Amino acid sequence: MIEVVESGLSTTVQDTGRYGHYHIGMPPSGAMDQYAHKVANYLVGNDESAATLEMTYAGPDLEFGEDAVVAATGADMEPKLNGEPVPMWSAVQVEAGDTLSFEFATEGVRSYLSVAGGIDVPSIMGSQSTYTLIGIGGYEGRALEDGDTLAIGEATESAPVGASVDSENVPDYANNDTIRIVMGLCDYRLTDEGREEFLGAEWKVSDEADRVGCRLTGPDIEPMFEKREQPFGAGPDATNVVDLGYPVGSIQMAGQPIILMQDAVTGGGYATVGTVISIDRNMLAQARTHRNITFEAIDIDEALDARAQHDEQLESVRTALLE
Repeated sequence: MIEVVESGLSTTVQDTGRYGHYHIGMPPSGAMDQYAHKVANYLVGNDESAATLEMTYAGPDLEFGEDAVVAATGADMEPKLNGEPVPMWSAVQVEAGDTLSFEFATEGVRSYLSVAGGIDVPSIMGSQSTYTLIGIGGYEGRALEDGDTLAIGEATESAPVGASVDSENVPDYANNDTIRIVMGLCDYRLTDEGREEFLGAEWKVSDEADRVGCRLTGPDIEPMFEKREQPFGAGPDATNVVDLGYPVGSIQMAGQPIILMQDAVTGGGYATVGTVISIDRNMLAQARTHRNITFEAIDIDEALDARAQHDEQLESVRTALLE
């Protein structure tokens, strides 16, 4: 059992996501940085889908009621065990009565804490992930609060205490300025000049960025769109279209661009001019408020190649930790 002494800024239980329900308006939720989440689980001998704690900007103080093996990955929140620093991206032994604490992230936004056996919460619609907007999954459908207690699942194999990830496989969250996108679904609504300006602009991550969407600020988007008589069913603004589905990672043009993330709505009536490729959403999840980013357009084949390389990297990390 783990007692939450102090909950941190926003700490939720997440796994790889609640897939298969998008058609009924249910987003996947799940870890914003899937790479950090999966590697955290590899470090303690879990399946990559096991539930972890996703900690945003500032982590919690946790008191362990039993022995456990843990690992923290993602943004460096300077974890301390009973006040003594312990390394990130490494498997660490904790004993009953120990307190694991986290500070404010120095680089990146989100850290992930895995525990051998996983965080044991009920599975809702095939996932343990928290979707706070409607209050399902995770721990009572909400972010953790002071005094909560978390159960630990039974570890299925011996956790490799002391195992760590090579530095070459630890992301550099200080250098994530360029985000690759596949243009569409509605990029046809942009003028040639508007497309060029959209891709050439420097966008800033707003302080409203969260698990629903990464809101950006930058140049006025209205002039980027072709003027037309709006079709029946579309709103009056140039950025409005007849309602359509929103892919996870799609860039919704609503006043300013909003990149729709893990907890976003699944459809609506704003033009989506591009979609962030799956692996770059990991880095986007670590982009701090007021950070500048730019978009790079690639085609679907390049996106699939990038994902294949990413999957190979994950497999090499997993294999190395088993040796």
